[in-house]
Amino acid sequence: MSQYDKHDPRSLYPAPPFPKQEQSLPGAAWKMDPRPDHGEQSYVGTERLKGYRGIVTGADSGIGRAAAIGLSREGADLVLSYLPDEQEDAEAVRDLLEGEGRRAVLFPGDISDEQYCKDLVQKAVDELGGLDTLVMVAGRMDSNDDILTLETAAIDSTFKTNIYSLFWLTKAAVPHLEPGSTIVTTGSTQASSPSPDKIDYAVSKGAIKLFTQAVAQQLAPKGIRVNSVAPGPVWTPLQPGSDDAETVSSFGEDSPMGRPGQPAELAAAYVHLVSPESSYQTGSTIAVAGGMPVF
Repeated sequence: MSQYDKHDPRSLYPAPPFPKQEQSLPGAAWKMDPRPDHGEQSYVGTERLKGYRGIVTGADSGIGRAAAIGLSREGADLVLSYLPDEQEDAEAVRDLLEGEGRRAVLFPGDISDEQYCKDLVQKAVDELGGLDTLVMVAGRMDSNDDILTLETAAIDSTFKTNIYSLFWLTKAAVPHLEPGSTIVTTGSTQASSPSPDKIDYAVSKGAIKLFTQAVAQQLAPKGIRVNSVAPGPVWTPLQPGSDDAETVSSFGEDSPMGRPGQPAELAAAYVHLVSPESSYQTGSTIAVAGGMPVF
């Protein structure tokens, strides 16, 4: 089934209860039950991004992997960023994309490190001959239901990964971006409806929304558009990596759809914001939340 087939969205993908499962962060897609759908079989491209050169962070699994598959099938060549511990998942993505005739360059590292962010952009410019889009998906999420035990080190890690990296990557990328280029960030419904056990994550996602709006205004005179995608509950390794097994087993049941989203269901939003079809769209956020309220 492709994304163009008519279907009932409530029953398109698995719904809870799921098998109880936990992982250590950052988590791996191949360990999850059920396995997430990143669009490997379902996403059909139409060459909307032929000739584009881009970076996707968090491209090994989850939403980043789905974005990479969507962009690649639309014609883009990519540098894929991911943590070294996620090598197995990243190689699977590379093999898929290269098997379909596109370039997919692996460049492992930690986006919470400023030098790596600079090196990542330079790697894309060197390998692809330039840069047309920067798609920032990677993020850190942990759970803690007591602020008294929320350590400064955990807050620092969340903010360096989720916020600082946006500044570092954008600063490195902008000198290489020509008019018509795009930047896409990844927010969350947590920015407007925070969970009490995800304070630092929710605050970071609120900051991403403001970062997107502010930088969009600054870069519009250069002809560079900046937009964001705000997912609701999506079935990715962040869930078994950050929540307990009981929470994971019921993940997404409160959504009006009665299930979590799958990464594949977000790919088209990233493709839309990268492509020229969204040419008058900047500073905006597309919510893909299964009917959950976004303010």
